[in-house]
Amino acid sequence: MKARLFADENRKWWTLAAVSFGLFMIMLDNTVVNVALPQIQRSLDLGNSTLEWVVVGYALTFATFMLTGGKLADLFGRRLLFMIGLAIFTASSLACGLATSAGFLIAARVVQGVGAALMNPATLGIITATFPPRQRGTAIGIWAGTSASALAIGPLVGGLLTEKISWSWIFYVNVPVGILGMIVARWAIDETRDTSREQRLDLPGLVTSGIGLFALTYALIESNRHGWTSAITLSMFALAAVALAAFIVLEHRQRVPMLDLSLFRNSTFTGANVAISLVALSMFGVFFYNSLFIQNILGYSAIQTGAMFLPMTLLIVLLAPQAGRLTDRVGARWLVGAGMGLVALSLVLFAQLDRGATFWNFVPGLIAGGVGMAMTMTPTTAAAMGSVPVDKAGVGSAVLNAFRQVGGSLGIAVMGAIVATETTATARTQSFGDQFVLGYHRALYAAAAIALVGASVAIATIRKVRHPEVVAAAAERIAA
Repeated sequence: MKARLFADENRKWWTLAAVSFGLFMIMLDNTVVNVALPQIQRSLDLGNSTLEWVVVGYALTFATFMLTGGKLADLFGRRLLFMIGLAIFTASSLACGLATSAGFLIAARVVQGVGAALMNPATLGIITATFPPRQRGTAIGIWAGTSASALAIGPLVGGLLTEKISWSWIFYVNVPVGILGMIVARWAIDETRDTSREQRLDLPGLVTSGIGLFALTYALIESNRHGWTSAITLSMFALAAVALAAFIVLEHRQRVPMLDLSLFRNSTFTGANVAISLVALSMFGVFFYNSLFIQNILGYSAIQTGAMFLPMTLLIVLLAPQAGRLTDRVGARWLVGAGMGLVALSLVLFAQLDRGATFWNFVPGLIAGGVGMAMTMTPTTAAAMGSVPVDKAGVGSAVLNAFRQVGGSLGIAVMGAIVATETTATARTQSFGDQFVLGYHRALYAAAAIALVGASVAIATIRKVRHPEVVAAAAERIAA
């Protein structure tokens, strides 16, 4: 039995297990942290703006380095970059758990984002190089299922670890998984790299995009502390505008750009990326501030908060594949439009909640949000990937994931800025709760408006998918 289990013909499945370990860690980290935020806030005595950096530091670095991570994997080897990324992610997870100050924790989260950005693009490349076409769909399905399961159980796992042990364990749990993943990867994964075309790092693009995104996020998050018209806030907005404009100019002139701007000549690709960034912008901040509202204002425990999110995440997991199949028949345009309309409805429903809300008051918003996200994520991915040439599918996937991460980072910053403008009292005063709820409601209405803009963009720009041969694979990658 042992000899059969480790036979050469089964090695590719061990390869899949190794990359699935890494992917599970990345995706779990997207949801497991939110439930622990109030505990982290109390333990380290953090303000809301500092707490936002705990989440944004990871997501923003992940987004900024993702395209570069893909190029490094093609250039130096996918197994090498996967293992380096996994080692960085594992070590920084340990550092996160050991953190005793805000600065240390945020720095460790930033390093975690770098590790995730090196790992994530390599996983799909390894699967594609390892499995023959007849088994590739099955392998990608398992890969996507691993991602979806991590997203679904993340809030509950975060609640259990936070309440029963300590918030540090949401990070410590990554350490044994990462070590096991590295051992299996070293044995099971064969090294592959892309030698079919010129490979070159785009350092100017990386630097300008990183500076621009950081400056924009900093201005939004720190505006309440410094003031919207303060010199530092206006300077950061100006720096963001200059750096992002420079990034676009550089990418237009680079021979091998980090971001292939020619892809955006296709209105469907452009619309799909705008839609995915806007749905992330409207929803990521909701996950962040819902956790604070449920625990700090309503008084729910971490486990109860994790369980609260389950109806939405389970609906996404169950309905996303069905939405992908429906996209094949009717196209993505109206599905995405309707899905983002439901997302907007869920946000409006959440905005009706007050300090007396119960779980059952959350259910309508959770159902509308879960169905809306499922109807948005898979069709948007299918539309984006179907609108690019097959030989640029890898680049298209990386761009879509980067847009989603950037949208999520800005969503937390935007909602935080709105909440902060209404919350002038300190956390321990009687009026803080009322002010927080008012800011929370206004942020939700703003997020609903953003989702409606995304619905309009999707309906106006997305057209029938042109490359059906990549739709199925793209839809299975929705949880990447």
